[in-house]
Amino acid sequence: MQYHCLVYFDPKEVFSGQPEANALLEQIGPHAAELAASGHLVTTLPLNLPSEAITVHVRDGKVSTIDGPFMETKEVIGGLVLIEARDLNEAVRIAASFPHARMGHVEVRPAIDFSKPRPVL
Repeated sequence: MQYHCLVYFDPKEVFSGQPEANALLEQIGPHAAELAASGHLVTTLPLNLPSEAITVHVRDGKVSTIDGPFMETKEVIGGLVLIEARDLNEAVRIAASFPHARMGHVEVRPAIDFSKPRPVL
């Protein structure tokens, strides 16, 4: 089963230049290679910082855009990692191995299987 791992972190912390932050950044590539070798990595989608973003919404057929994120927060979504895991427990174990989990956090969600009924709210 596939799981989406949304990686959140505070860019001021991660890109601070501090030794711990630099060590974390250096571990990302080798960690992705390990996940790929184990068959767990499907893809990674790193994101630019929110200051590079445009937020788009459409209301009554009119398009509006806002520079940057819609909401200011300390932590930002830094990327998405799509993994393959047997179950949620294995997905959580894999997410716990992400370098960013030590300075931010990783949200794990099962991917939607559109061949199954939609979620009922």
